[in-house]
Amino acid sequence: MDFKTITYATGRGIARVTLNRPDRLNAISPELLQDLDRACDAMEADAAVRVVTLTAAGRTFCAGADLRTVRELSPDPQRWSAFMGLWHRVFDRIEALPLPVIAGVHGLALAGGLELLLVADLVVADEGARLGDQHANFGLVAGGGGSQRLPRLVGARRAKELMMLGGWLSAADGLAWGLVNRVVPAGTVANAVEEMAGTLAAGSGSANRTVKTLVNRAFDTDLAEGLALERRLVAQHMRSADAAEGLRAFAEKRKPVF
Repeated sequence: MDFKTITYATGRGIARVTLNRPDRLNAISPELLQDLDRACDAMEADAAVRVVTLTAAGRTFCAGADLRTVRELSPDPQRWSAFMGLWHRVFDRIEALPLPVIAGVHGLALAGGLELLLVADLVVADEGARLGDQHANFGLVAGGGGSQRLPRLVGARRAKELMMLGGWLSAADGLAWGLVNRVVPAGTVANAVEEMAGTLAAGSGSANRTVKTLVNRAFDTDLAEGLALERRLVAQHMRSADAAEGLRAFAEKRKPVF
């Protein structure tokens, strides 16, 4: 499959997606969104893929929307609506993938780049990375899902602080706020992401899918409905080959092979 703005490769159960517009700081354009959409097609069609990594080429993860695109499309309501519709559809699709998605962040995750980080399941950040939403500094408002996903992760007050004051978070701040799972030494993000992905790829695909579905649904249902869903999905998982292998391995005091 030929991509213009990303690279895509698979191996050892891992689909590796790399944003590849380093000259534009991996800014989000319609072409990049279309490539990510096609990458999702490829992942979903490949039964060998068990986990996805999302990293970036060049000196930064993603500096947000491509300003050339924004300036061109924003005066035209129909074209702007089509662009944002594509953006939301693709980000929603990444978030809803049945596979765990690990983002590896270095440099900046700014504005739309922060919103891309928000649709990943797990985030590994370089110790020098900075996260932020600078829209307010220029009289703008995040439109790629940030106003809804950010408070669900960090709470309303912190989300308002970041979005209204337009400041920056260090990688350590991102860890403290719950935006980042791990902070690693400078220059080691790629290796750390690969190690985490390898661990997930060697684990139970069925269990990972079930956990992802249950945790994601926890934010849009009440407790009683969520617990009922847990009972149904866990019962379904317990009838899977992975669960049977896990139980055998436990009884035989060996590592399971999924």
